[in-house]
Amino acid sequence: IVFGVDTPIGLSVVRELGRYGVPVHGIGKTATAIGSASRYLSSFAVRPKGQPIAKWLPAIIDASGAQALFAISEGDLLDLAKLEPAVEGCRILTPRAAQLDLVLDKSQTLEVAQSVGIDVPISWQPVSAALESRPEALHFPMIAKWSDPPAILSALDAAGIAFLKAELLEGEAGLRAMLTRYARLGVWPLVQSFCPGHGLGQMVHMANGKASLTFQHQRIHEWPPEGGVSTLCETVPVSLHQTQMAKSEALLAKIGWEGPAMVEYRFDPATQTYWLMEINGRFWGSLPLARHAGAHFVWEQYIHAFPDVARPKRAAIGARKARFMIPETRRLITILRTGAAEGRLVALWRYMAGFFDPHMRYYVFEWADPKPMLRDMFNIIQGGGRTES
Repeated sequence: IVFGVDTPIGLSVVRELGRYGVPVHGIGKTATAIGSASRYLSSFAVRPKGQPIAKWLPAIIDASGAQALFAISEGDLLDLAKLEPAVEGCRILTPRAAQLDLVLDKSQTLEVAQSVGIDVPISWQPVSAALESRPEALHFPMIAKWSDPPAILSALDAAGIAFLKAELLEGEAGLRAMLTRYARLGVWPLVQSFCPGHGLGQMVHMANGKASLTFQHQRIHEWPPEGGVSTLCETVPVSLHQTQMAKSEALLAKIGWEGPAMVEYRFDPATQTYWLMEINGRFWGSLPLARHAGAHFVWEQYIHAFPDVARPKRAAIGARKARFMIPETRRLITILRTGAAEGRLVALWRYMAGFFDPHMRYYVFEWADPKPMLRDMFNIIQGGGRTES
């Protein structure tokens, strides 16, 4: 069973398992979920609305005969963490509560990271709308992001305040506006120094306290630019950043993590500094890149759950790029509208050249499985759905 086939991540999970011959039952929020159109899906159901997972999951397991369950969204992971490791004989292959709570809380994550020698940004957790407690070493520009996003969503919704994954604060006025915005909640985002460089993700599958599969990529584009969805990324050879990869493994081992995770950094080539951003304790947005490159994290988790399953020879990890076309196109449109003339021409050229790059792959479109892309386009035209990371 795969929860969350509405997204490119869930679709990638379905495709990977399906190509290894595993029958997959997909669960989506709507009947038009992009994953429901995949040739690799054996069956599909729309999840019941307004009912806790524990109420309807046993019937799904019984009907499908599933022996394993994967999930994508943090909300589902939190709900599944409350269940037993197996339900009706089906293995729940999602993180346990203690480890999940720790990685979802950025403040705790940063504390553990420092203990294993990982550099972290200068951080400030406001407790009021006053500026007096701000560390002197914290300078503009800054980034504001919630320490534990799932924990704040309901409060933001009740107050009618939009959730911002990351907010760039370029001066005193922006900082004051942010602090004032959340004053009625009495809770504020974590504020961190902006770290130069580019995004570097180190993906690790942990099994019995050790890494059984590693992969890494760098972000070329993201949307929004201050920290959001990876819209264009490429593989980075495992021969690079080896010392940092060892630290990433040590961090996950200290947390007691089992299964897949991405340790996300901001890497500054000029100073060779790695600043920890967060641990993504779930299948990450750029999972399609890892799959296209031959780093099969879903299958890795599956075979560790079922050691008797036949294991084909592991594919060599190759050089790949991957694009998430909808936000990548939005990024281009923004540049064309607001950028300088030279920048607009360069952005347009690179966007078009990507279609002819032999290493380029896509988050949703695949020649061998084209219907999810058509479903995605239908959803956009109808306004009845959208892909999410």
